[in-house]
Amino acid sequence: MTAVTPLRVSAPTRVASLRRYVLCRPDHFEVTYAINPWMDPAAPVDRARALAQWDVLRATLEAHGHTVDTVPGEPGLPDMVFAANSGIVIGGLAMSARFAHPERAAEGPAFHQWFAARELRELAPATEINEGEGDFAFAGQRILAGVGFRCSLSAHAEVAQYFDLPVISLELVDPRFYHLDTALMVLDDTTIAYYPAAFSPAARDTLAHLYPDAILADDNDAVSFGLNGLSDGRHVFLDPGATSLIAALRERGFTPVPVDVSELRKGGGGVKCCVLELHNRRDTTAG
Repeated sequence: MTAVTPLRVSAPTRVASLRRYVLCRPDHFEVTYAINPWMDPAAPVDRARALAQWDVLRATLEAHGHTVDTVPGEPGLPDMVFAANSGIVIGGLAMSARFAHPERAAEGPAFHQWFAARELRELAPATEINEGEGDFAFAGQRILAGVGFRCSLSAHAEVAQYFDLPVISLELVDPRFYHLDTALMVLDDTTIAYYPAAFSPAARDTLAHLYPDAILADDNDAVSFGLNGLSDGRHVFLDPGATSLIAALRERGFTPVPVDVSELRKGGGGVKCCVLELHNRRDTTAG
């Protein structure tokens, strides 16, 4: 009897697009308080190692053709390195963050001042608690938004009105994944990866409906901060410990680029937390 070889469907060809990113050097990085389950003030922080890992992250992004702008850190604001939390920028419209915890409150005005010196169509400070791309992920024709720990539904409404884009609210239920960007990663305008257990049943239903072909991460991927990654449409910059997610990305035609920022993870952030993207409504194709 002749064996029939199953027909293999090849992965789609992924196309990178040039991006503009904002990072903040961890010159003042330390862990002196605990505002998320990953922070332990008793655990020593090697700032020199954090700086070296940050330098590799920046160089890696630039080596892939992306533009990186750097915001100077400020003494007394150790979490400024997590620039993704600084705001949301889409199509020249910017909204600077308003932080939930007093320890980070001064970061909002600091980043707002930096934004104000840029060429933007419009800039406004958030009036609701809003930790920028920590809880808001631009996905082409919509914004995916986390709620439950650091962000409220009223902030979702404010963002929807300001950017004139639909905002899809997704409830987070696991305190380890207190920001959306720790549990979900946008890979391109139609593809995401996420960790189902981080979301409420209703949010899982919403994601399954909107993204039936999503990559589903496992617990190891999630606790390794693999979903706290960054995609240019082809290359995915993420933690090297997310081994199953890395394999799944390759199978789907993406090119994983592991970047170790484990020292910064002591503050509760990974690759994406360190990077704010200045989104265009349409990206320039890089090939």
